[in-house]
Amino acid sequence: MSITFQKRQKEMKRLEKQRAKAERRAQRKVAKRAATENPENNPTLSTPQPEEDAR
Repeated sequence: MSITFQKRQKEMKRLEKQRAKAERRAQRKVAKRAATENPENNPTLSTPQPEEDAR
């Protein structure tokens, strides 16, 4: 009986991983769409400002 339980747990873990991957993919898709629609608010595309030395 324990083999069946192990198989069930393995399948549940696989499904959970699949759901998490689909969620990450959807989040990237939304972020990419937002970046292309409004590039001035996208921190990854803007040029970094040099930090000032506070001495």
